[in-house]
Amino acid sequence: MSYSNKMELKFLSKSQNESFARTVIAAFAAQLDPTVEEIADIKTAVSEAVTNSIIHGYEGKIDYIILKAEIEGNKLTVEVIDNGVGIEDIEKAMEPLYTTKPDEDRSGMGFTVMQTFMDELVVESEKGKGTKVRMTKYINSGK
Repeated sequence: MSYSNKMELKFLSKSQNESFARTVIAAFAAQLDPTVEEIADIKTAVSEAVTNSIIHGYEGKIDYIILKAEIEGNKLTVEVIDNGVGIEDIEKAMEPLYTTKPDEDRSGMGFTVMQTFMDELVVESEKGKGTKVRMTKYINSGK
């Protein structure tokens, strides 16, 4: 029987909580004995997803972000969920360098970073209802 565990955390969409989310996910993922590089990848991807919720999902309003994580064997699945404005065109939003906020010096690389550092990325969104970003990382898999 393989090891499994779950966690869920709800926090306000304040920029100060981005580093909190990074720390929490690193502590949770530590159960899998990841390499320093794997932990850095996970923290960076979660940081990008949380920042997207704060900047794009809530557009300056304060609301809740939910961070969920699950371990199943050597697979870590992380979800970052907001109830913000949603994404009209997910495919367009995932294009490198695409940003809806060029006047705020946004690079448009958030989803690209998540795809690069995680093994799988799924984005679900509905305009006016929010976004769920699901990322998967296989730890110590030799991938």
